[in-house]
Amino acid sequence: MSVGERQGIRVLLADDDRTFLEALRELIDRQPELGVVGIAENGLEAIEQADDLDPDAVVIDLHMPLVDGVTAVARLRHDHPSLCLIALTGDEAPKLHDAVKDAGADGVLLKSELVEGLVERLASVRPTG
Repeated sequence: MSVGERQGIRVLLADDDRTFLEALRELIDRQPELGVVGIAENGLEAIEQADDLDPDAVVIDLHMPLVDGVTAVARLRHDHPSLCLIALTGDEAPKLHDAVKDAGADGVLLKSELVEGLVERLASVRPTG
């Protein structure tokens, strides 16, 4: 059953590491209440796909080509105010975390904390409409 055929939280993933993206997609797709509707490999693709796919949540890496994650989050928050935005990073710099929160991220997760925190956070999102 595809995500479009089931009720659940529609997630867009954005990261420039294809291997990480595929692993993350598998993790999320194993959760019955979650489903990946799109994958973006840079910040610009994330913005474009969010406009096209209307996901409930975006999980986005902060260090990406074309448009960095902080800028993409600011744009996504502006264009889609109710979107759940989760920033992912391997960078533990507090200033970066503060910048993305100020840009509108609902949360920042270190990639090392991913398995524990991401599914829990996304599962709390309720689709609007």
